Amino acid sequence: MSTYLLVPGFWLGAWAWEKVTRPLREAGHDVHPVTLTGLGDRAHLAGPGVDLETHIQDIVNTVVFADLNEVILVAHSGAGAPVTGAADRIPERVARIVYLDSGPLADGMTQLDTTEPEWRAFIEKRVAERGGGVGYPLISWEEQERAGAGLEGLGEAEREWFASRATPQPYGTMTQPLTLKGGADALPKTLIACSFPLERVHAMIAAGHPAFAALAGLEWSFASVPTGHWPMFSKPEETAAALAALALNSRP
Repeated sequence: MSTYLLVPGFWLGAWAWEKVTRPLREAGHDVHPVTLTGLGDRAHLAGPGVDLETHIQDIVNTVVFADLNEVILVAHSGAGAPVTGAADRIPERVARIVYLDSGPLADGMTQLDTTEPEWRAFIEKRVAERGGGVGYPLISWEEQERAGAGLEGLGEAEREWFASRATPQPYGTMTQPLTLKGGADALPKTLIACSFPLERVHAMIAAGHPAFAALAGLEWSFASVPTGHWPMFSKPEETAAALAALALNSRP
């Protein structure tokens, strides 16, 4: 049996993992889906004080207060930053970091730093006009595609379920720089590619692309669940199977 901590990306709460959590638990694993402050069932806690540090502490506290060890820490999409930060704080409790259609953020970077100038301007305008300056509301499916998020596997039912429960992403989590001390550098890490083909990932690493340079280390392994950007909705069984397979390869 392995212990999993599942952290969802932007606009989502623990509810998003429902169809992944079930098969993992049925296989005998200990699974903890997380809702970060200001999102999902904790949306009432949203406000200008919620930032990246808040979300890092959410994850750290979940692990520490539940006394979890040898955790397989899973980050979907925008959860890559807080998961990377949390693993840096408590590496002794983490067996592996898994980036599910996600990736690590470098020390000193913000989530907004990963966006092109045109898209960054779009986000800033959306936050100012529709998010009260403190939240980034869910954008349309057309805008998602413009941002590069694949919608494969998201039918009408999945889109309605997503939109009906989505809550604005606390903007401070996107603008506060990540601070790392190297605590998690040596931890095993896995990228599970979904909307971005694994072949392209390897090609970018080989070419020395700056965004993929960190993935060239020996601590990295790779897997894929070919689908859109939200595999917990489009291919939950396959996502659970890919995560379960990592239990055999995490450090004892």
